[in-house]
Amino acid sequence: MKLTVLGAGCWGLTLAWLLTNNFDEVTVWGRDCDLSDDLKINKHTSKPLEVQLDKKIEITSDLSAAINNADIILSVIATSGTRDVCENLKKSGIKSEQILVNASKGIELPSLMRMSQVIKEVLPEQKLVILSGPTLAREVLAGKPTAACAASDDMAAAEFIQRTCTVPGKFRLYTNSDVIGVELGGSLKNVIAIASGFAHEMGLGDNCAGTLLTRGMAEIVRISIKLGANPSTLYGLSGMGDLIATCSSPLSRNYTVGSMLGKGKKINDILSELGSVAEGVKTSKAICELAKKFDIDVPVSNAIYEAVYTDITPQELLDKLMNRKLKEEERYI
Repeated sequence: MKLTVLGAGCWGLTLAWLLTNNFDEVTVWGRDCDLSDDLKINKHTSKPLEVQLDKKIEITSDLSAAINNADIILSVIATSGTRDVCENLKKSGIKSEQILVNASKGIELPSLMRMSQVIKEVLPEQKLVILSGPTLAREVLAGKPTAACAASDDMAAAEFIQRTCTVPGKFRLYTNSDVIGVELGGSLKNVIAIASGFAHEMGLGDNCAGTLLTRGMAEIVRISIKLGANPSTLYGLSGMGDLIATCSSPLSRNYTVGSMLGKGKKINDILSELGSVAEGVKTSKAICELAKKFDIDVPVSNAIYEAVYTDITPQELLDKLMNRKLKEEERYI
Protein backbone atom coordinates (compact mmCIF):
# COMPACT_ATOMS: atom_id res chain seq x y z
CA MET A 1 0.00 0.00 0.00
CA LYS A 2 1.08 3.58 -0.65
CA LEU A 3 0.58 6.62 1.58
CA THR A 4 1.03 10.14 0.23
CA VAL A 5 1.32 13.03 2.68
CA LEU A 6 0.53 16.49 1.32
CA GLY A 7 2.35 19.16 3.32
CA ALA A 8 5.92 19.18 4.61
CA GLY A 9 5.22 21.16 7.78
CA CYS A 10 5.60 19.87 11.34
CA TRP A 11 2.46 17.74 11.50
CA GLY A 12 2.78 16.43 7.94
CA LEU A 13 6.36 15.24 8.50
CA THR A 14 5.42 13.86 11.93
CA LEU A 15 2.61 11.78 10.41
CA ALA A 16 4.90 10.53 7.65
CA TRP A 17 7.44 9.52 10.32
CA LEU A 18 4.76 7.88 12.50
CA LEU A 19 3.09 5.87 9.74
CA THR A 20 6.16 4.77 7.76
CA ASN A 21 6.10 1.13 8.87
CA ASN A 22 2.38 0.76 8.10
CA PHE A 23 2.94 1.23 4.36
CA ASP A 24 5.09 -0.24 1.59
CA GLU A 25 5.57 3.21 0.04
CA VAL A 26 5.42 6.69 1.60
CA THR A 27 5.70 9.93 -0.36
CA VAL A 28 5.75 13.45 1.07
CA TRP A 29 4.71 16.26 -1.26
CA GLY A 30 5.44 19.93 -0.71
CA ARG A 31 5.98 23.07 -2.72
CA ASP A 32 9.57 23.61 -3.90
CA CYS A 33 9.93 26.56 -1.55
CA ASP A 34 8.96 24.35 1.43
CA LEU A 35 11.43 21.55 0.66
CA SER A 36 14.94 22.19 1.94
CA ASP A 37 17.96 20.43 0.44
CA ASP A 38 18.45 18.71 3.80
CA LEU A 39 14.94 17.27 3.59
CA LYS A 40 15.23 16.21 -0.05
CA ILE A 41 18.71 14.69 0.24
CA ASN A 42 19.00 13.52 3.86
CA LYS A 43 15.28 13.11 4.74
CA HIS A 44 16.00 15.38 7.70
CA THR A 45 14.80 18.77 8.92
CA SER A 46 15.49 20.80 12.04
CA LYS A 47 12.95 23.60 11.53
CA PRO A 48 10.48 24.13 13.09
CA LEU A 49 10.91 20.62 14.58
CA GLU A 50 13.72 18.11 14.17
CA VAL A 51 12.47 15.13 12.19
CA GLN A 52 14.52 12.30 10.69
CA LEU A 53 12.51 10.38 8.12
CA ASP A 54 13.18 6.85 6.92
CA LYS A 55 15.29 6.55 3.78
CA LYS A 56 12.43 4.82 1.93
CA ILE A 57 10.28 7.99 2.05
CA GLU A 58 10.21 9.89 -1.22
CA ILE A 59 10.17 13.71 -1.12
CA THR A 60 8.77 15.48 -4.16
CA SER A 61 7.20 18.70 -5.43
CA ASP A 62 5.50 16.84 -8.32
CA LEU A 63 1.87 16.46 -7.23
CA SER A 64 0.82 14.11 -10.04
CA ALA A 65 3.68 11.74 -9.29
CA ALA A 66 3.04 11.99 -5.55
CA ILE A 67 -0.59 10.85 -5.73
CA ASN A 68 -0.08 8.24 -8.45
CA ASN A 69 -1.14 4.81 -7.12
CA ALA A 70 -1.65 6.18 -3.59
CA ASP A 71 -4.24 4.29 -1.53
CA ILE A 72 -4.43 7.08 1.04
CA ILE A 73 -3.73 10.77 0.45
CA LEU A 74 -3.22 12.52 3.78
CA SER A 75 -3.66 16.29 3.50
CA VAL A 76 -1.87 18.38 6.10
CA ILE A 77 -2.15 21.69 4.27
CA ALA A 78 -2.81 25.00 6.03
CA THR A 79 -6.49 25.95 5.94
CA SER A 80 -5.81 28.91 3.64
CA GLY A 81 -4.18 26.65 1.05
CA THR A 82 -6.55 23.67 1.10
CA ARG A 83 -8.84 24.87 -1.70
CA ASP A 84 -5.93 25.53 -4.08
CA VAL A 85 -4.37 22.15 -3.35
CA CYS A 86 -7.73 20.43 -4.00
CA GLU A 87 -8.01 22.25 -7.33
CA ASN A 88 -4.52 21.00 -8.19
CA LEU A 89 -5.42 17.47 -7.08
CA LYS A 90 -8.34 17.59 -9.50
CA LYS A 91 -6.02 18.69 -12.34
CA SER A 92 -3.50 16.03 -11.34
CA GLY A 93 -6.01 13.23 -11.80
CA ILE A 94 -6.95 12.20 -8.27
CA LYS A 95 -9.26 9.17 -8.39
CA SER A 96 -12.54 9.01 -6.49
CA GLU A 97 -11.59 5.67 -4.89
CA GLN A 98 -8.44 7.12 -3.35
CA ILE A 99 -9.21 8.04 0.25
CA LEU A 100 -8.41 11.67 1.04
CA VAL A 101 -7.76 12.22 4.75
CA ASN A 102 -7.75 15.80 6.00
CA ALA A 103 -5.68 16.46 9.12
CA SER A 104 -5.76 20.28 9.08
CA LYS A 105 -7.84 22.06 11.72
CA GLY A 106 -9.40 25.35 10.72
CA ILE A 107 -12.17 27.29 9.00
CA GLU A 108 -11.77 28.88 5.57
CA LEU A 109 -12.02 32.65 5.29
CA PRO A 110 -14.03 34.43 4.05
CA SER A 111 -16.39 31.52 3.23
CA LEU A 112 -16.59 30.26 6.86
CA MET A 113 -16.61 26.71 5.48
CA ARG A 114 -15.24 23.68 7.30
CA MET A 115 -12.44 21.85 5.51
CA SER A 116 -14.70 18.95 4.49
CA GLN A 117 -17.08 21.44 2.88
CA VAL A 118 -14.21 23.07 0.97
CA ILE A 119 -12.88 19.70 -0.18
CA LYS A 120 -16.30 18.39 -1.22
CA GLU A 121 -17.04 21.58 -3.13
CA VAL A 122 -13.96 21.00 -5.28
CA LEU A 123 -13.92 17.17 -5.22
CA PRO A 124 -17.58 16.14 -4.73
CA GLU A 125 -17.04 12.43 -5.48
CA GLN A 126 -13.98 11.99 -3.28
CA LYS A 127 -13.90 9.52 -0.40
CA LEU A 128 -13.11 11.75 2.57
CA VAL A 129 -12.09 11.15 6.18
CA ILE A 130 -11.30 13.78 8.84
CA LEU A 131 -8.46 13.06 11.28
CA SER A 132 -8.52 15.02 14.54
CA GLY A 133 -7.55 14.64 18.19
CA PRO A 134 -4.97 15.58 20.85
CA THR A 135 -1.84 15.21 18.71
CA LEU A 136 1.02 17.49 19.74
CA ALA A 137 3.73 16.77 17.19
CA ARG A 138 6.72 16.86 19.59
CA GLU A 139 5.13 14.25 21.84
CA VAL A 140 4.26 11.99 18.90
CA LEU A 141 7.88 12.24 17.68
CA ALA A 142 9.04 11.30 21.18
CA GLY A 143 7.03 8.08 20.92
CA LYS A 144 4.47 9.09 23.52
CA PRO A 145 1.01 7.53 23.04
CA THR A 146 -2.14 9.33 21.94
CA ALA A 147 -5.47 8.72 20.21
CA ALA A 148 -7.55 10.50 17.58
CA CYS A 149 -10.77 10.25 15.60
CA ALA A 150 -11.26 9.20 12.00
CA ALA A 151 -14.57 10.81 11.08
CA SER A 152 -16.53 10.33 7.89
CA ASP A 153 -19.97 10.08 6.33
CA ASP A 154 -18.59 6.87 4.79
CA MET A 155 -17.98 4.55 7.73
CA ALA A 156 -16.25 1.94 5.55
CA ALA A 157 -13.66 4.58 4.64
CA ALA A 158 -13.30 5.64 8.29
CA GLU A 159 -12.82 2.03 9.38
CA PHE A 160 -10.21 1.49 6.65
CA ILE A 161 -8.23 4.50 7.92
CA GLN A 162 -8.64 3.23 11.48
CA ARG A 163 -7.14 -0.15 10.55
CA THR A 164 -4.33 1.10 8.33
CA CYS A 165 -3.21 4.13 10.35
CA THR A 166 -3.34 2.81 13.91
CA VAL A 167 0.18 2.31 15.28
CA PRO A 168 0.18 -0.21 18.16
CA GLY A 169 1.24 1.35 21.44
CA LYS A 170 1.54 4.83 19.93
CA PHE A 171 -1.44 5.97 17.86
CA ARG A 172 -4.94 4.62 18.48
CA LEU A 173 -7.80 5.63 16.18
CA TYR A 174 -11.53 5.67 16.89
CA THR A 175 -14.20 6.07 14.21
CA ASN A 176 -16.90 8.74 14.37
CA SER A 177 -19.77 9.59 12.01
CA ASP A 178 -20.20 13.18 13.27
CA VAL A 179 -17.95 15.01 10.82
CA ILE A 180 -19.28 18.45 11.82
CA GLY A 181 -18.57 17.92 15.52
CA VAL A 182 -15.12 16.44 14.96
CA GLU A 183 -14.08 19.26 12.62
CA LEU A 184 -15.42 22.09 14.76
CA GLY A 185 -13.99 20.66 17.99
CA GLY A 186 -10.53 20.48 16.43
CA SER A 187 -10.77 23.93 14.86
CA LEU A 188 -12.39 26.07 17.54
CA LYS A 189 -10.29 24.80 20.45
CA ASN A 190 -7.26 26.53 18.88
CA VAL A 191 -8.73 29.90 19.82
CA ILE A 192 -9.20 28.81 23.44
CA ALA A 193 -5.60 27.54 23.46
CA ILE A 194 -4.45 31.05 22.57
CA ALA A 195 -6.47 32.35 25.52
CA SER A 196 -4.89 29.73 27.78
CA GLY A 197 -1.34 30.70 26.82
CA PHE A 198 -2.28 34.36 27.29
CA ALA A 199 -3.62 33.72 30.82
CA HIS A 200 -0.61 31.62 31.82
CA GLU A 201 1.82 34.31 30.70
CA MET A 202 -0.08 36.87 32.78
CA GLY A 203 0.22 34.62 35.84
CA LEU A 204 -3.53 34.40 36.38
CA GLY A 205 -3.38 31.01 38.11
CA ASP A 206 -4.98 27.58 37.91
CA ASN A 207 -8.46 28.78 38.84
CA CYS A 208 -8.41 31.01 35.78
CA ALA A 209 -7.08 28.15 33.65
CA GLY A 210 -10.01 25.96 34.72
CA THR A 211 -12.44 28.80 34.08
CA LEU A 212 -11.08 29.41 30.59
CA LEU A 213 -11.23 25.72 29.73
CA THR A 214 -14.89 25.36 30.74
CA ARG A 215 -16.15 28.71 29.44
CA GLY A 216 -14.21 28.18 26.23
CA MET A 217 -15.77 24.74 25.88
CA ALA A 218 -19.21 26.32 26.30
CA GLU A 219 -18.50 28.59 23.32
CA ILE A 220 -17.30 25.66 21.20
CA VAL A 221 -20.45 23.69 22.03
CA ARG A 222 -22.79 26.64 21.40
CA ILE A 223 -21.45 27.25 17.91
CA SER A 224 -21.08 23.58 17.02
CA ILE A 225 -24.67 22.73 17.97
CA LYS A 226 -25.92 25.65 15.90
CA LEU A 227 -23.98 24.30 12.91
CA GLY A 228 -25.38 20.80 13.31
CA ALA A 229 -22.94 18.92 15.55
CA ASN A 230 -23.90 16.32 18.12
CA PRO A 231 -22.98 17.92 21.48
CA SER A 232 -21.61 14.63 22.84
CA THR A 233 -18.91 14.66 20.14
CA LEU A 234 -17.47 17.83 21.64
CA TYR A 235 -16.74 15.98 24.87
CA GLY A 236 -14.69 13.35 23.01
CA LEU A 237 -11.15 13.20 21.65
CA SER A 238 -11.55 15.86 18.97
CA GLY A 239 -13.23 18.28 21.36
CA MET A 240 -12.42 18.09 25.06
CA GLY A 241 -9.41 15.82 24.53
CA ASP A 242 -7.77 18.18 22.06
CA LEU A 243 -8.81 21.22 24.12
CA ILE A 244 -7.14 19.91 27.28
CA ALA A 245 -3.91 19.03 25.45
CA THR A 246 -3.52 22.33 23.61
CA CYS A 247 -4.63 24.51 26.52
CA SER A 248 -2.17 22.83 28.89
CA SER A 249 0.98 22.62 26.84
CA PRO A 250 3.62 25.11 25.67
CA LEU A 251 4.25 22.57 22.88
CA SER A 252 1.06 23.87 21.25
CA ARG A 253 1.70 26.57 18.65
CA ASN A 254 -1.58 28.30 19.55
CA TYR A 255 -0.74 28.27 23.26
CA THR A 256 2.63 29.79 22.36
CA VAL A 257 0.93 32.55 20.36
CA GLY A 258 -1.21 33.37 23.40
CA SER A 259 1.83 33.44 25.65
CA MET A 260 3.58 35.90 23.34
CA LEU A 261 0.46 38.07 23.16
CA GLY A 262 0.47 38.11 26.97
CA LYS A 263 3.98 39.57 26.81
CA GLY A 264 2.63 42.42 24.69
CA LYS A 265 4.12 41.24 21.38
CA LYS A 266 2.34 42.01 18.09
CA ILE A 267 0.87 39.21 16.01
CA ASN A 268 3.03 39.73 12.90
CA ASP A 269 6.19 39.53 14.99
CA ILE A 270 4.86 36.45 16.78
CA LEU A 271 4.08 34.55 13.58
CA SER A 272 7.45 35.48 12.11
CA GLU A 273 9.21 34.20 15.23
CA LEU A 274 7.08 31.06 15.36
CA GLY A 275 8.01 30.05 11.82
CA SER A 276 4.93 27.86 11.36
CA VAL A 277 1.15 28.16 11.04
CA ALA A 278 -1.00 28.68 14.15
CA GLU A 279 -4.53 28.12 12.86
CA GLY A 280 -6.17 29.70 15.92
CA VAL A 281 -5.15 33.18 14.74
CA LYS A 282 -7.39 33.11 11.66
CA THR A 283 -9.96 30.91 13.38
CA SER A 284 -10.51 33.66 15.98
CA LYS A 285 -11.79 35.83 13.14
CA ALA A 286 -13.91 33.00 11.71
CA ILE A 287 -15.52 32.11 15.04
CA CYS A 288 -16.44 35.74 15.71
CA GLU A 289 -18.01 36.05 12.25
CA LEU A 290 -19.97 32.82 12.79
CA ALA A 291 -21.10 34.07 16.21
CA LYS A 292 -22.29 37.34 14.70
CA LYS A 293 -24.08 35.52 11.89
CA PHE A 294 -25.98 33.24 14.27
CA ASP A 295 -26.24 35.66 17.23
CA ILE A 296 -24.16 33.50 19.59
CA ASP A 297 -22.30 34.80 22.65
CA VAL A 298 -18.55 34.05 22.46
CA PRO A 299 -16.77 36.42 24.88
CA VAL A 300 -13.52 34.43 25.18
CA SER A 301 -13.16 34.13 21.40
CA ASN A 302 -14.05 37.80 20.96
CA ALA A 303 -11.33 38.68 23.47
CA ILE A 304 -8.74 36.69 21.55
CA TYR A 305 -9.84 38.31 18.29
CA GLU A 306 -9.25 41.71 19.91
CA ALA A 307 -5.89 40.60 21.29
CA VAL A 308 -4.80 39.48 17.81
CA TYR A 309 -6.24 42.24 15.65
CA THR A 310 -6.36 45.37 17.85
CA ASP A 311 -4.08 47.30 20.21
CA ILE A 312 -5.99 46.38 23.39
CA THR A 313 -3.67 45.71 26.35
CA PRO A 314 -3.65 42.39 28.26
CA GLN A 315 -5.07 44.06 31.39
CA GLU A 316 -7.86 45.80 29.46
CA LEU A 317 -8.77 42.45 27.95
CA LEU A 318 -8.94 40.77 31.36
CA ASP A 319 -11.08 43.58 32.80
CA LYS A 320 -13.45 43.33 29.86
CA LEU A 321 -13.96 39.58 30.35
CA MET A 322 -14.34 39.67 34.13
CA ASN A 323 -16.75 42.61 34.28
CA ARG A 324 -19.35 41.35 31.81
CA LYS A 325 -23.02 41.15 32.73
CA LEU A 326 -23.74 38.29 35.15
CA LYS A 327 -25.68 35.30 33.79
CA GLU A 328 -26.76 31.71 34.45
CA GLU A 329 -24.40 28.88 33.51
CA GLU A 330 -25.87 26.93 30.59
CA ARG A 331 -26.06 23.12 30.34
CA TYR A 332 -25.95 21.05 27.16
CA ILE A 333 -26.07 17.34 27.99
